[in-house]
Amino acid sequence: MRTAELSRVTGETDIQIKVNLDDAQKVEVDTGVGFFDHMLILLARHARISLTVKAVGDIHVDGHHTVEDVGIALGQVLREALGDKVGIERYGSAILPMDETLALVAIDLSGRAYLVFNAEFENPRLGDFDTELVEEFFVALTNNLAANVHLNVLYGKNSHHKAEALFKGFGRSLREAITINPEITGVNSTKGVL
Repeated sequence: MRTAELSRVTGETDIQIKVNLDDAQKVEVDTGVGFFDHMLILLARHARISLTVKAVGDIHVDGHHTVEDVGIALGQVLREALGDKVGIERYGSAILPMDETLALVAIDLSGRAYLVFNAEFENPRLGDFDTELVEEFFVALTNNLAANVHLNVLYGKNSHHKAEALFKGFGRSLREAITINPEITGVNSTKGVL
């Protein structure tokens, strides 16, 4: 099974995280930032992976360090769980509607980190979550997963719907990209390595 776990402890956060790419039974998230928990649960459910996150951070300051460090840790465990990437599809994409919002998400598990982020949030906060942290989370995740990620809100009005569409779209794209295809010999690259 493709699994990984990590303990990341800094002066600002203490994070315990586990993933299983081949089992979607267990999703438990507790970061102390309610809206962020909701988004991570949606990401895992749509990626059809097991995800356990327990994060204790300096949320008395704000959620920034916790959200960023969870992104770092999630990217690292996903990358470890993928191993040598033999047989995976590598690419994934989703066009995801969320009421009045439409998002387009695409992923390439290329081993090269690059994020394109096109989303604006009219509401600066969603519960205890600063909406600018959506991009911060995906920057950290992308860099540590070493993936090429494009996140675009094509249109929409509601900030909650926009964020949710991006997290769900990322999850669905990730599921497609990590799927093992028996028709692929080695890795899905003419270079022979990802």
